[in-house]
Amino acid sequence: MIKALFFDIDGTLVSFNTHHILSSTIEAIKKAHQKGVKVFIATGRPKILINNLAELQEANLIDGYITMNGAYCFVGKNIIYKKTIHPKEVKAMADFCKQNGNACIFVEEHDISVCQSNEMVKKIFYDFLHVETIPTTTFEEAAKKEIIQLTPFITEKEEQEVMPFIPNCEVGRWYPAFADITAKGVTKQVGIDEIIKYFNIRLEETMAFGDGGNDISMLKHAGIGVAMGQAKEEVKAAADYVTTSVDEDGISQAMEHFGII
Repeated sequence: MIKALFFDIDGTLVSFNTHHILSSTIEAIKKAHQKGVKVFIATGRPKILINNLAELQEANLIDGYITMNGAYCFVGKNIIYKKTIHPKEVKAMADFCKQNGNACIFVEEHDISVCQSNEMVKKIFYDFLHVETIPTTTFEEAAKKEIIQLTPFITEKEEQEVMPFIPNCEVGRWYPAFADITAKGVTKQVGIDEIIKYFNIRLEETMAFGDGGNDISMLKHAGIGVAMGQAKEEVKAAADYVTTSVDEDGISQAMEHFGII
């Protein structure tokens, strides 16, 4: 019996086309919640950038959050897991981006800033994800802070170049233009483990939904992993079930298929 549902946000709960949650998704989650099933968010976004879940939040349908790909998990005001990046590796990434002209977002527990902002930051975060303006800072100032997640706008080739300098970090991507970097060992899989330990739920009683590369670990780990229909093949291969796309009632379809609703 499924007792906990874990949802990625972008491309899973929220459509990349409409930037909204389908009414069928909201109704499905509401029905599951009324039956006592816990609902959790599992996202690469930090808390400060979660700006598109109002319909679920206002209806009190979310029981907890896995954010920054598992590096920062909380339930209400209780922080149940937090892991920062080693300062030397924060500086190494800052130096790499500064020298190569890459933009980089630095995420702290409660604040966020961007260095060397460019048109790609504007296109993705401001125009596409509808994030309000991210404060700018210098690489020197950013590297002094306690950083939980780095989001450098680097190519996959540049990622390979910088990896030897950040050996204690995990790298994940859910959009080609940038990478999300957290401390080594931090994944959405870890977030699931922390959440279910807190709520005394067994792993086999969990179901996870995702569409991006950073969802693969939790799709493999959860009792049932569900990939959205528009996901890439490697994401689908990691799942137990492939539903229809986010814009084709994918979440409600899967929840009906497994008898959650």
